Amino acid sequence: MSQSAKPRVVVIGGGTGMPVLLRGLKNLPIDLSAIVTVADDGGSSGRLRTEMEIPAPGDIRNVVAALSDAEPMLLELFQHRFANGNGLFGHSMGNLLLAAMASMTGDFYRGIKEISRVLNVRGEIFPIANHSMNLHAEMEDGTVVMGESSIPKQNKRIKRVFVSPTPVQPLPEAVEAIKKADLIVISPGSLYTSILPNIIIPEIGQALKETKANVTYICNVMTQEGETSGYTAADHLQALFDHIGNDVIQSIVVHNKPIEQEVREAYAKENAEPVIYDIKRLKSMGIEVVEEDIIDHSKATIRHDTQKLAQLIHSMI
Repeated sequence: MSQSAKPRVVVIGGGTGMPVLLRGLKNLPIDLSAIVTVADDGGSSGRLRTEMEIPAPGDIRNVVAALSDAEPMLLELFQHRFANGNGLFGHSMGNLLLAAMASMTGDFYRGIKEISRVLNVRGEIFPIANHSMNLHAEMEDGTVVMGESSIPKQNKRIKRVFVSPTPVQPLPEAVEAIKKADLIVISPGSLYTSILPNIIIPEIGQALKETKANVTYICNVMTQEGETSGYTAADHLQALFDHIGNDVIQSIVVHNKPIEQEVREAYAKENAEPVIYDIKRLKSMGIEVVEEDIIDHSKATIRHDTQKLAQLIHSMI
């Protein structure tokens, strides 16, 4: 443990699940770090990535907003997306600020550190890499698709994902944070396009193998069309095993309460369904299975419950 005797917790991921998790963790008495994907290539984030030659800022922006203690108005401004204007249409203010700060400091990671200071961010935010990277997927039928946003659109079963250009230079501070952690949490999120792009980088995978920290994976509650259609919890875990080996993750957190019928019906329109928890198969995979009610039942969409997750993670430390 660090001198401050605060347990060091590292969260790895991206997408929509990660900020929900971080919002609850930022108030715990822990030393918190977030390692975030930069493989996004769609929307505002993708445009800035191409035009400014910076890593994609979108997932970082959402993490900054989740960990910030700034005034609500300032955060609303940071998360504001322009609905019109020729060049500005679709851009998010936070993405533009991150791009501007990267340009001013000459370095994407330094830009994040400065924005974090200005917005009073609790914890450290590390982009998985300080340079742009592309995500590719090889499908079960042998076709290869490039681009984080294009992969789910193929609606094919994914065999594996990989990144280019190689070798990807992970941010040294991110590797260091993994090595020194007491607990590492792989956040919920799009399995192949938000979670795996981080952990398939060889040095990150190696650090995860070597760390003394407990590594836990918070499984998604719903399947995602074009990525995990028909996947059970054990299928999610197997995909992680296939990419990084089966000696990295010590436990999986699964939601063990039924999903309300009307919520299921809403998701069925997106061809998403509750992830089945095949507990027997999970246990046969040699890891600890943590079963909890971890969703926010007050919402019409399925969201992990910030407080429930924070309490659960606190109890794991």
